[in-house]
Parts: sequence; structure tokens; C-alpha cells
Amino acid sequence: MKITAIETRVVNAEMRNWVFVKVSTDEPGLVGWGEATLEWKTRAVVGAIEDLTPLLLGRDPRDIEQAYRAMTKQSFWRLGAVGMSAVSGIELALWDILGKHLDVPVWRLLGGKVRDRVGVYTHLGMGDMRAVYETDSADLLVERAREVVENGYTAFKAVIVPYTHYHAPLPQIDKVARMMDALRSAVGDEIEIMVDFHGRPASAGAALAYIEALAPGRPMFIEEPVQPGDLQSLANLARRTNLPLATGERLIDRSDFDALFATGAIDIVQPDICHCGGLMEAKKIAARAEALGIGVAPHNPLGPIAGVAALHFAVSTPNHVIQEEMVGAVPWYFDVVQGPIRRVDGCWQVPDAPGLGIVVDEAECARHPYKQEVLHTQNAVLPDGTIVDW
Repeated sequence: MKITAIETRVVNAEMRNWVFVKVSTDEPGLVGWGEATLEWKTRAVVGAIEDLTPLLLGRDPRDIEQAYRAMTKQSFWRLGAVGMSAVSGIELALWDILGKHLDVPVWRLLGGKVRDRVGVYTHLGMGDMRAVYETDSADLLVERAREVVENGYTAFKAVIVPYTHYHAPLPQIDKVARMMDALRSAVGDEIEIMVDFHGRPASAGAALAYIEALAPGRPMFIEEPVQPGDLQSLANLARRTNLPLATGERLIDRSDFDALFATGAIDIVQPDICHCGGLMEAKKIAARAEALGIGVAPHNPLGPIAGVAALHFAVSTPNHVIQEEMVGAVPWYFDVVQGPIRRVDGCWQVPDAPGLGIVVDEAECARHPYKQEVLHTQNAVLPDGTIVDW
């Protein structure tokens, strides 16, 4: 069996463009699908996939580790977020091919089933990105939180920490405390709440001020309290709070995760399967985390193929804790990709179809061509004009 072509299909999902990857083989009808979505880098990722394609044409798609080595080692330059997203999308498609060839679901190939269902969480607005990033009042937070719970979710994430910098102003600290109190009062103690800092605080001191304001609401974890790579600040925070800390969505290389683990600062690691190299690399990262007593909650605010890949990962990974999902991102989410995602009592069910178990409707994909994404990042400006982290 040989790889004969690698193509992309870009699908605009209003707030972002999904990048689907199609790998064709010389066996009639046998193709694999992956996803390489990277926000605001769509054209760069598509170009990177085109650059990687000559390294794989003619190779056996079932030799996934070898294909990964070809893409990462024969590229010479380190690939970064753009290149590794391209690698990840292709790698996922190879697992889809292998599963179809052997007539088994991908999770079987990743070590088999370790759980009977997968706990998931969504965002305020159930995937509507404007709701995620533009909900800044307690009343609207409560309204959207109740909507999430009424739709059968038992956990959700909120982005309620404001654009900050090196200092957290007292009025903002008090506002965050009131918003968290309103959320907890509205949904009760049986619903898990996660708070995503988005790396907005530029110092450990600023992050700690918000963490202390949130503590009475007992969040499941605090996500990305400082910028990725700021290991000293992260370790400083871990020494000063008892709240669980999580991070990792913007880390790419396995060595980055090793450096993070060495700090002993986190309770949950959040690799993104579509950025860190694909399923095999994510499994290696999870294994290292498990040896250190760290749980895994993969980052996944992306499209339907990414969601299905995360499902197969979760079914087969012992230290998986909970899965982020964005099924409500657009009303036609399941029209472009028909697949095995099925939520019952706040959990995804275990799939049984071969490969990833998806069918991509390329005609439906074509109905949603590339558009410039909404540049939410341009909002990250303080009143004095200082540009800060989004």
C-alpha cells in the first residue's frame, strides 16, 4: 500500500477555519482524514502540508512512526506550531487509514479500551465563540451556564479573567470573584467549572490575585494562568495555591512537555492532538504524565475530526480526566462530518466503526469556503493603549 496524494479541505466555521486533511492510497476507495486546524494560521498550515507531501508520497501509510520521523526529521528546520499542526493532521489521517485497513476502531490500535464512556465539557454558549470570549457580565454568565446544564452537560469552562498585564486591578479582582460566585450559585456543587486564564496575567502576582478570588467557587482547575513557557512563574504559583493548575495547549515538542513536568507545578496537562504531532505523540506525552501522577485533559476547541480523534485518545488513555469539545460551534457541525460522537448523560460513548469512524461530505465542505476569521486578539488592548496577551 502506498500514499498517492495528500490534499486539504478548508471549511469556514464562522469564528475559525477548520483544516481537514485527506490522504489517499493506491487501494481503491481507501482514504484517511485528519484535522490540522490552527487559529489564524490557516493558509500557513495548508502551505506546510503541501511542503510535507513530497516526503510521504510513495510511503506505506501504515508505517505511522516512520512517516512521523520523515516529516519531523527530513524537514531539517524545527517546525513550530504551524508545521507541527500540519504533521498532526496528516498523522491522524494515517491512523484512520490503518484502522479501516484492519477493520477496527483507532482506539483498539492505541492500546484498547480503558473506560466505557468519556466525560466531556463545553464552553459557555456551547461552542459559540462569541459567547466564549464576549460574556463579561454576571447575569449573562448565569444565563449561559444554565443553558449549558439544561443541555445535559455536567461540566463547562468560562473565560472570565480580564485582559491584564503585570498588575491585577482591585475592581477587576472583585468582579471576577462576583462572577465566579454567581456561576457557582446558579449551577450548584454537582457541576464542574473550569476557568481559563488564557495566559492573560503577565506575572505570577497578577495571576495569584485572580486565583484567590476564584478559590471559594472551587473550580475543577485553573487553565493557563500565565503564558506558556513561563515555568518559573508557574512553579511560583503552584507553591502559593491549592487549586489544581492546568496548561499545555500551546506546547508543541515533547521536550517542552518534559520541561513543564520537571517543574512539578501542574495537576493536569493539556496537549492539543492537532498541534503536538498527532495521536502517537499525544500518547507518549500522556504516558510521561501518568508516570508523574499528572492527569490529561486535551485541548480541543476545533472541528469535528479533531473531536473524534480526541474521543479515540480518551477511550484508550488511562490518565485521561475530561475532554474539551465544541460540538455547538456551528449548527451544521455534523453535516460536514458524520461520525461517532454521541453524548449521553454528559459523556461521549465509545465508537465501534473502523478507523476514526467518520464520513466527510466534501460537497458540504465546499459550501463553507475559507473566510478571514474574526480577529478576537485585536481586543486585547488596555485603556492606555498597551497591547496585552489575548
